[in-house]
Amino acid sequence: MKIVHVVESFGGGVYSYFKDLAAFFSQFTDIETIIIYSNQRKEITQQQIDVDFPANIQLINIAMERELKPINDLKSTFTLRKLLKELQPNVVHLHSSKAGVIGRWATFLNGNKCKVFYTPHGYSFLREDVSHVKKKLFYSIEKITQLFFGGTTIACGDTEYKIAKRIGKSLLVRNGIDLNLLEQFYEKRDNSTRQLVIGTIGRISYQKNPTLFNAIALQFPEHMFFWIGDGELNHLLTAPNITITGWFTNNVAVFPYLNQLDLYIQTSLWEGLPIAVLEAMAFRKPIIATNVIGNKDIVINDYNGFLFNSASELYPIIKKLERPDYRLQLGNQAFENCTIYFDKNKNFNLLLDYYQRNL
Repeated sequence: MKIVHVVESFGGGVYSYFKDLAAFFSQFTDIETIIIYSNQRKEITQQQIDVDFPANIQLINIAMERELKPINDLKSTFTLRKLLKELQPNVVHLHSSKAGVIGRWATFLNGNKCKVFYTPHGYSFLREDVSHVKKKLFYSIEKITQLFFGGTTIACGDTEYKIAKRIGKSLLVRNGIDLNLLEQFYEKRDNSTRQLVIGTIGRISYQKNPTLFNAIALQFPEHMFFWIGDGELNHLLTAPNITITGWFTNNVAVFPYLNQLDLYIQTSLWEGLPIAVLEAMAFRKPIIATNVIGNKDIVINDYNGFLFNSASELYPIIKKLERPDYRLQLGNQAFENCTIYFDKNKNFNLLLDYYQRNL
């Protein structure tokens, strides 16, 4: 079986997802895995991509734009069409909204000779950095593409699955992480201090809402805050109790910082199903997260963390979490929840089963 994955957003959590996916599928001698990607993200260098992926996984770089650019999108469609015609895959799996559109156009132009799957990793019409008109346009594009070009949507989270079912044929395979690998880097933290270390991982971008992160840090000056990463909006993190670590060459270098956290906070405006939150759960960290799609598919109030809608709701939550025994309880339950629902081996085996059954 030959499987081609097409991804535009080769960065952040999607990049981590693809590293795990590549490692999983590289173990099968009867499956050829090819990843067609666009290397437009500043935080991931080509050198790092070459290091991170197994030698038996073929990587092909083509130009794809995140934003709607009709001329460039047509060029990408015909480039992808030509590649797929040469590769003759049995399965094409498209990742992210842009790849989902141009990928289905490309396979249609080739006569739909393969099975097509599509994972949005957060629908573009859910973005909060675009106008209402653009959201409606993006939704219409998704609906029309599904109607005319088909394919099966494989949602990465429960809420995304509910939305996908309204658009067309859909399945659910939750995002997962490599629990065995992460366990090798986990270190038990001294949980007795009342000064908390609270942090997040990711690009300092509009989606991750650094303004809210900064407001929360100002609200709790007695605690330390870490933003593990960097980005174009780092100037918005002005609170004196915030430390910005900067970029890391690989995610393994992130783990010592993750170990030092007492709480993990996710201030996103929207998500697909955030890998960083799953990794924090694997490190037994209680989660505080905004009540948005993706986050609310992971966090269960008073079980593995808390969801919140505004910074004003956090005072009683943080006060409860200042208790070491309570943090330990929620952290252990976060780990347990992660092993049940977000183990990459379980979830990728389910994905492989869907591929095989559809062939």
